[in-house]
Amino acid sequence: MTSESAAPSPPVAVRRATRRSRRRRGRDIAREVGFYLAVIVVLLIALFPFYWILRTSLLTDTQVGQGVGGPNGIVPSHLSGVAYKEVFADQGFATPLLNSAIVAGLTTLITVFVAAIAGYALARLPIRGAGAILGFILLAGFFPVLAMVGPLFLVLRDLGFLDSIWPLIIVYLVYTLPISTYLLRNFFMQIPAELEEAALVDGATRLVALRRVVIPVAIPGMFTAAILSFILAWNDFAFAVSFLETPSHFTAPLAIVNLGQSQFQVFYNRIDAAVVIITIPVALLVLFAQRRIVSGLTAGSFR
Repeated sequence: MTSESAAPSPPVAVRRATRRSRRRRGRDIAREVGFYLAVIVVLLIALFPFYWILRTSLLTDTQVGQGVGGPNGIVPSHLSGVAYKEVFADQGFATPLLNSAIVAGLTTLITVFVAAIAGYALARLPIRGAGAILGFILLAGFFPVLAMVGPLFLVLRDLGFLDSIWPLIIVYLVYTLPISTYLLRNFFMQIPAELEEAALVDGATRLVALRRVVIPVAIPGMFTAAILSFILAWNDFAFAVSFLETPSHFTAPLAIVNLGQSQFQVFYNRIDAAVVIITIPVALLVLFAQRRIVSGLTAGSFR
């Protein structure tokens, strides 16, 4: 064999670079696989309680009483929607759902309206001590809820407003107003002031500029504030259990406590069916508005 017919071997440096490139690709692939495995594990841990609630809600009363749900209790051998029918037909769960919808809806409307005005004032007007005011608002929002139950109970009792869903609308503002005001204030600070200045030059007042110029631009932030306010009011239990006594006035989270109770057995399938029912509106809101929620929550983060 002549030297012309023999294929030349690649240089040593090229072979070393090739090996390093292969090792680097192998490490990148291993890290990516490890990342996705970790994500899957975290998702399984986070979603398993929700799966278990859904699984239990689809069992019959006999299966719940006997502890029968299928092999190892993970996959039910038989699924039934009887618990959902009993929740509405026998337990009258539609009334608490309507109460929760009224309270959460009106609380959301009031919160967005007041928080928009307060957030705009803190973002635009030359208010002395605006930072201290915002800090006080946030402090009130993070104050322990149970510490406020006693004073609010005494106030509502003296005013004769106990055992009614309407005072809850005002009480829930303790939850919703601080975080909504903070979010909208940050969002308004991102909007260029030149937009309002142009409207003011054309003869508009501050409120007109807010309504016609600023609000249309701030829709993502207001949408986020509305969704968070609705979720907080919809899921409340502490205030409802403290101020309501009559079952027909109960909100949905409070009504769940009395579902499925009997002298000899607790029907967890009915309780979990009610939990699934009150979770659906919140889940749908988050799924359909997740982009607006993210844009609203990140407002002001790059200032």
